[in-house]
Amino acid sequence: MTAQSKREHAPQGELGTYYRSKELTEISRGLRKRSTHSEDILWQALRGRKLAGLKFRRQHPFGTSIVDFYCHEKRLVVEIDGAVHLGKDAQERDRARQEIIEQYSVRFIRLPADEVERDLEESLGKIKAAADEIPHP
Repeated sequence: MTAQSKREHAPQGELGTYYRSKELTEISRGLRKRSTHSEDILWQALRGRKLAGLKFRRQHPFGTSIVDFYCHEKRLVVEIDGAVHLGKDAQERDRARQEIIEQYSVRFIRLPADEVERDLEESLGKIKAAADEIPHP
């Protein structure tokens, strides 16, 4: 599928067309350098295909957003929700962003930051279960 045909078949909305701008790439790089403690913990458990042989990317640009972790093979986004996500406004923005990204046949899983820090194995089990539910293309 060409870039043009991808744009034509993309759902309309905030993401509009899927693209990776230089600015978004630079923001992603900055976020990788300033990871939260829970993101660092989860990344160490996901990187290098450590979880079920799945390749995850961290702070990955997706449309006009950046997601915490993304597995392209399974079209699975993993978001870690820390204190910044607790406010009502933040939760509404997160929900709207998730709905837009899900229009691209992407599955979302949200994990509380304290759960990742307290019980990594439980968090990894949830990610693996979500990935297992998604058929291989």
